[in-house]
Amino acid sequence: MSELNLRAFTYEELEEATSGFKEVLGRGAFGSVYKGVLPSTISINVAVKKLDRLVQENEKEFINEVRSIGQTHHKNLVKLIGYCNEGTHRLLVYEYMSNGSLVRFLFGDRKLRWEQRIQIILGIAKGLLYLHDECITPIIHCDIKPQNVLLDDNFVARISDFGLAKLLKTDQTRTNTGIRGTRGYVAPEWFKSMAITKKVDVYSLGVMMLEIICCRRNLEMSIGEEDEPVLVYWAYDCYNEKKLDLLVKNDEEALADMEEVERFAKIAFWCIQEDPSLRLSMQKVTQMLEGAVEVSDPPDPSTFSGAI
Repeated sequence: MSELNLRAFTYEELEEATSGFKEVLGRGAFGSVYKGVLPSTISINVAVKKLDRLVQENEKEFINEVRSIGQTHHKNLVKLIGYCNEGTHRLLVYEYMSNGSLVRFLFGDRKLRWEQRIQIILGIAKGLLYLHDECITPIIHCDIKPQNVLLDDNFVARISDFGLAKLLKTDQTRTNTGIRGTRGYVAPEWFKSMAITKKVDVYSLGVMMLEIICCRRNLEMSIGEEDEPVLVYWAYDCYNEKKLDLLVKNDEEALADMEEVERFAKIAFWCIQEDPSLRLSMQKVTQMLEGAVEVSDPPDPSTFSGAI
């Protein structure tokens, strides 16, 4: 894989770089991510993903997926630097994103400004457009959510964990066997006898767009019950009742830009249509976000009579 400029690391090298996998940056569906430092003339910070939930016996599939990931180059994707494929060890080495995941700046104490949130939405959309339509091997991410969007030094959005979905064991998924993704972001067709296409990512993006607009989680805990996806339905009700200002009621910058809030919300509603054929392509999403294509009024996202 030298032609892809990916470096093959030994397990010992990565164990040393991470000081024995000491500092955890995050945990996800594939395992844990650790902060590391590669020795050189200038120390390089990296994020080392230790994969522990793969179909271990399929080494060829791991190599093929790493090759696919290594061929992707886009400013809105986290860059893969190298890998380890030694014995039973499977690790990926990525460039380090200093500001961590988007989650920190949506639902915590420190919120991003409205203009920053707009640019992050556009960056995620451009990254997905590249994965779907522009890279050598088209990639369906299958788990688009704020935790998988990282922010660099300049708060530019970078999509992570793309290209890994095919390696995950079916019994390690978050919801039901065979379903990829995370509760609250999973497209309805995963639960129905329907083909899985790029439109599953479009659905997840729509949910996340509403979270970024509102700085509010889609899933909210009900007392004594499971989390319920309330944001998407509430947001559409606000739009339908011409009360979109409620989505950003404590955000003066967004309130002063309600035309843009409405445009972005309408695009999100088109993305979360239950009928995948009604959802936009990522090309159309990007064109609408950039203002090159007009956004028509979306139908109620939950109106769908597809196969159960």
